[in-house]
Amino acid sequence: MRRLQTRPQFQAVLAGPVLAKSPHFALHCRDTHASDPHHVFPKDLAVSLEPSIGALLPKRWVKRAVTRNAIKRQIFVIAQQFESRLSHFAYVVRLRCAVDRARFVSASSDSLKAAVREELSGLFAQAVTRMPVAHHA
Repeated sequence: MRRLQTRPQFQAVLAGPVLAKSPHFALHCRDTHASDPHHVFPKDLAVSLEPSIGALLPKRWVKRAVTRNAIKRQIFVIAQQFESRLSHFAYVVRLRCAVDRARFVSASSDSLKAAVREELSGLFAQAVTRMPVAHHA
């Protein structure tokens, strides 16, 4: 599974539909094989059959970098587990609201990682059932 790397790639995916939502996350998607007039996606990504993933965790919702990094790692692990069931689309997992610092006192606790993994598993499971049809140009 590839990772999205540039701001225009993230913006292009975020402009696409929300495929699934959970209490803390939203999963956006975009067909990389669809028309790309601004050449946001490199040619090798546009013809690839593997999905691409990006994570968007605003500092306003998660203040500590160690917590943002721990959540990003969980996003990439769960996305990897669902890779075979995802289309060749590009996906962005976006954090929608703040993580409760009172509930997760430690910046990178096992309970935080487990809660994030559980919510992300549900998010990706929901996305797989709502997968859009790929359009080939």
